Amino acid sequence: MAGSSRFWGVASGLAAGALWGLVFLAPKAVPEASPLLLTAGRYLAYGLIAVMLIAPRWRKVTAALTPKAWRALVWLSLTGNVVYFAFLVVGVHYAGVPASALIVGMVPVVVALWGLRDKDSPPLSRVAPPIAVAALAVGLIGWESLSQGGGAAAQSGAATLIGLACALAALLSWTAFAVGNSRWMGRLPDVTPHEWSSLTGVVTGALALVLVIPSLFMLDGMTDDAWLRLIGVSLGVAIFASVIGNAFWNQASRLLPLTMLGQMIVSETLFAFIYGFIWEQRGPTVIEIVAMILMIVSVVWCVRAHRPAALAAAEGDH
Repeated sequence: MAGSSRFWGVASGLAAGALWGLVFLAPKAVPEASPLLLTAGRYLAYGLIAVMLIAPRWRKVTAALTPKAWRALVWLSLTGNVVYFAFLVVGVHYAGVPASALIVGMVPVVVALWGLRDKDSPPLSRVAPPIAVAALAVGLIGWESLSQGGGAAAQSGAATLIGLACALAALLSWTAFAVGNSRWMGRLPDVTPHEWSSLTGVVTGALALVLVIPSLFMLDGMTDDAWLRLIGVSLGVAIFASVIGNAFWNQASRLLPLTMLGQMIVSETLFAFIYGFIWEQRGPTVIEIVAMILMIVSVVWCVRAHRPAALAAAEGDH
């Protein structure tokens, strides 16, 4: 029975990673849409779905929330969804899917570094080696992204740097969410992870409404076909990544030990790489392969060395 649970846990974790990896293709599918418009579209759809999911239990769930918890939901919705996705869209647009996916995939490593302040954290000597490996992987993929425009104009190199910086900003934003989300879920035992995820979706949808007005001033190039693709991508990402992907992750969370669960996060990055190569109709370069291997080694090594960090990263939702 234990073996069966482990199998279904791994399968659920891989399914979640496969669905979450689709998020990285959204900017490629609708390149005409501004980051604000794409963010607003995705999270308006997610908010509507979250409202329908939590409506039957709304009074019961919200009764357990204090004003401080509501403020935390706003902050978590911004860092883990709105701000994170807006930076990711810019990162993918300027630096490409592989570079952005690898940088964002370092979340468990950065969470481990963040967790060094905790009382039960391991000594720096244990986590320094995997963090150094992660830095090497990011350095390699950054160099590869810049060198691809070797004969291009300086503006192309500057745009790539902007993309890499935005991918790093997305990484930091998601890390802040992972840590804060884990701590707040621990403070609210009466609210299930699914209910907390739905509440985050509702608040995120409300925040997305604020983005609608400024995003309407950035409609250059939005043809009827682009609008149809935007609607389809927004609904698809909301349903498959935010709802079904999170459901698979919650299932994996119940069936796998924390150390193994933290390592399953790597699957999102690997699927994003695969989708990116299929979209660009090419295979990975030698440097990209080396960077991917270093990233996997770094995450697995860091999760094993720092279990509280694995917990913080694993309890986050996309």
